[in-house]
Amino acid sequence: QVQLVESGGGSVQSGGSLRLSCAASGFTASSFCMGWFRQAPGKEREGVARIRSDGSTRYADSVKGRFTISHDNTKNTLYLQMNNLEPEDTAMYYCAARRFSVICELMAWMYGDWGQGTQVTVSS
Repeated sequence: QVQLVESGGGSVQSGGSLRLSCAASGFTASSFCMGWFRQAPGKEREGVARIRSDGSTRYADSVKGRFTISHDNTKNTLYLQMNNLEPEDTAMYYCAARRFSVICELMAWMYGDWGQGTQVTVSS
């Protein structure tokens, strides 16, 4: 059974850092397209970062240079390191897997497996 469990969210002040984790089970996360998404109240879910099985990454323009997506193969865990956080980063963050296609982009509809989310709140 495929499962994704996020953790690491919390409340920080502007300029702070957080590292989100997404523990995968039932499949090998590093073998597939994995992504981080976020959704703020009243807004659509948006792609933040994705990593392909070859390790290549892509980021939303709003987080480039501040966020880093990575795998830990030994723990079958996906990470999102978030630095220099801004109030605009406040949202529920979700990890997701796209297991049945080699196309790997930052569009939520492409992903079939989702975690339950972890809340990130950044205060000014």
